[in-house]
Amino acid sequence: QVQLVESGGGSVQPGGSLRLSCVVSGTRISIYSMEWYRQAPGKEREWVARVVSGGYTNYASSVRGRFTISRENTKNTVYLQMNLLKPEDTAVYYCNAYSSTSRPLFDWGQGTQVTVSS
Repeated sequence: QVQLVESGGGSVQPGGSLRLSCVVSGTRISIYSMEWYRQAPGKEREWVARVVSGGYTNYASSVRGRFTISRENTKNTVYLQMNLLKPEDTAVYYCNAYSSTSRPLFDWGQGTQVTVSS
């Protein structure tokens, strides 16, 4: 049973920073591309960033240049460094492995809340 546990969220002012972590158990993340998603109140869950097993990354246009995704395979952990946060970044953030279908590869974790407000 694969489990995803996200942490590191909180409340920050615009322009602030947070670092999210996603610890994965039940499988080795080294064989997967890993991703971060987010879901704002009243909106669909949206893709934020991906890091492939070789380290290549790509980002949604709304976060490119502000967010950095990384992975530490020895700790089975994926990170999301978020800088220059904006109120529109407010959402619950989730991680998962890349899936080639419309269905998530693993069951979603509980997510971690990020709130950006002055």
